[in-house]
Amino acid sequence: MNTQSPVFSKNDSLKFFRTLNKRVNDYFKENNIDKTGNWKLHLKTAVMFSIFLTPYFFLVAMDMPFWTYLLLSVVIGIGMAGVGMNVMHDGNHGAYSNKSWVNKFMGGSIYILAGNVYNWQVQHNVLHHTYTNILGHDEDLEAGRILRFTKEAQWYKHHKFQQYYSVFLYGLLTFNWAITTDFLQMKRYLKRNLSYGEFKKPVVRWTTLIITKVIYFSIWLVIPMVMGITWWKVVLGFLVMHYTAGVILSVVFQLAHVVNETANPIPDENGEIENTWAVHQLYTTANFAPKNWLVNYYTGGLNHQIEHHIFPNISHVHYNKIAEFVKETAKECNLPYNEFKTTRAAIYSHFTHLRDLGRQPQLS
Repeated sequence: MNTQSPVFSKNDSLKFFRTLNKRVNDYFKENNIDKTGNWKLHLKTAVMFSIFLTPYFFLVAMDMPFWTYLLLSVVIGIGMAGVGMNVMHDGNHGAYSNKSWVNKFMGGSIYILAGNVYNWQVQHNVLHHTYTNILGHDEDLEAGRILRFTKEAQWYKHHKFQQYYSVFLYGLLTFNWAITTDFLQMKRYLKRNLSYGEFKKPVVRWTTLIITKVIYFSIWLVIPMVMGITWWKVVLGFLVMHYTAGVILSVVFQLAHVVNETANPIPDENGEIENTWAVHQLYTTANFAPKNWLVNYYTGGLNHQIEHHIFPNISHVHYNKIAEFVKETAKECNLPYNEFKTTRAAIYSHFTHLRDLGRQPQLS
């Protein structure tokens, strides 16, 4: 990865963000509304944790048919993704509550989702939100040789089929968190002295990682076995849970950035990006299904990625309203506002984009 960080243009002749920021701040001030979560988010937290944990208690407490065991493992995976998108995400952005300890507690739910707070905050809050869709800086675009997400990434023959096999790999996202990704990321981030907020000594980071991993595997593998569930059923259920959550989370993330409509800006010879940071988010991000109640509810507003990227510290429960201001201001400034009316349209764009990127470059 290129460690020379790009610099965003300071040319703000359109005054996009200044105008937008004032409109959004005025809205919250005039209506006396907190920018963080409210009772709707608190209720949703209970719903998502119920979907996530209730089937687990049934699995360890009751003897049930194999097909029921697998079905409940799928439900746990759905709940796992729901907690990640609605609770953990807002918490680690400091948007869940105006109390820092509540944000830390809710953000810490990532530990029972197989992840690590430090790694997630560096990869997501620092690298992805700052350098969105810039190859070599936004790690969400990094897929080794197996997938090609940008025209600048090296092409290999197997990429011709990536629109077919990619979705099967997406299911490995959270499983990789649990097994390898966290260890590799921590080593890489600590070596670069990257942090988000308070900087802690490497020994504290490593100790936290190891202890939380032991607790995680104890909850999801050891306890069910101790309770009498056959080891292979436990392992299979664990894989089904992760695969379900991995597919959901990966697809939701990809629909926001890896589609035909979004750009992958390249820094010039001086390392400068053409646009200001806020305008850059408009070019590199897309919304999908903004009027679909179920998608809005379940994805934690991640279908409103434009609003989230420009205002990451505002809770997703406010994105529907904020979207009106963003869309209006972008139109006034003659800037793009990438939006798919349906999830189906966004999925189609993503996989056709993978197909196009999979073609041999000189033949495209």
